[in-house]
Amino acid sequence: MGGNHTQSEFILLGITDRPCAQTPLFVFFLLIYIVTLVGNIGIIILVRVSPSLHTPMYFFLTHFAFIEVCYSTVVSPRMLADLLSEDKTISFSECMMQFLTFAFFATIECHLLAMMAYDRHVAICHPLLYVTIISSHVCWQLVASSYLFAFLSAIIYTWCVFGGSFCGPNRIDHFFCDIVPVLKLVCSDTHSSEMVIFAFVTINAVGASVVILLSYISILHTVLRMCSAQSRARAFHTCASHLTAVVLLFGSAFFMYLQPPSSHRSLDKVASIIYTVVTPMLNPFIYSLRNKEVKGALVKCRTRFFNHWQHGRVLSSRT
Repeated sequence: MGGNHTQSEFILLGITDRPCAQTPLFVFFLLIYIVTLVGNIGIIILVRVSPSLHTPMYFFLTHFAFIEVCYSTVVSPRMLADLLSEDKTISFSECMMQFLTFAFFATIECHLLAMMAYDRHVAICHPLLYVTIISSHVCWQLVASSYLFAFLSAIIYTWCVFGGSFCGPNRIDHFFCDIVPVLKLVCSDTHSSEMVIFAFVTINAVGASVVILLSYISILHTVLRMCSAQSRARAFHTCASHLTAVVLLFGSAFFMYLQPPSSHRSLDKVASIIYTVVTPMLNPFIYSLRNKEVKGALVKCRTRFFNHWQHGRVLSSRT
């Protein structure tokens, strides 16, 4: 992989080249990264310790939160370091590995959102068959196949991007090694690579979008036939968090990747920040603040912890 390259390192130009803006941006994005880690790891722990959340929907959510942590960690630490450092060089192998892991986690994220949409579709449209269709065995099969296909896709993406010759400029106009800015530096013809990338992006991102769209068309059709307004409201409320996450991720990602190469401009960095930095931070709030089950489990955990702490204080005072 990358056997034809002649560059030994690249220079990441980063978010901005204005020195006065780099320290405030470092503080801002550091806070976002900390909130991302705390929020997503908190979701994972909460689901693990709450028996009421041991359902397929929250099984997928824990994997989604784990992927968000990994996804953000691939990009944010390097971006934060570059905001404070004058040396923004990154070796060819480091750049390639960053892109490989980024593509891997981004692909899994698309698949998980599709799985979560299908889970909601079965829960609302076929409630009596839900336990049979979305069994624990099926959940593990779906997630395992997603990880495997995402890994294969990431290898193909990486080969297509880094398999050419890099004999010209080595300045990447971005804050991480992404497809578009890296391909701009390739000296050899990239048409065949771009076609392969487009094909796999279509299979992964567009394929996931189609599953999500069809799932929600079916959900909408079922909900509109419900007689009770309360049942309709409950069904829509169940899907609201997932729909918000889908719009945030796919909206910014499609803006970035589904436009002609000649149309890419400075707004690409803004779109990239939204789906690599901001969205992983917002998702724990989206899935907790609008979810009664998560809020209920959080209250129970807090009460259990407080009672355990009080009991410990009583025992220590007696001794």
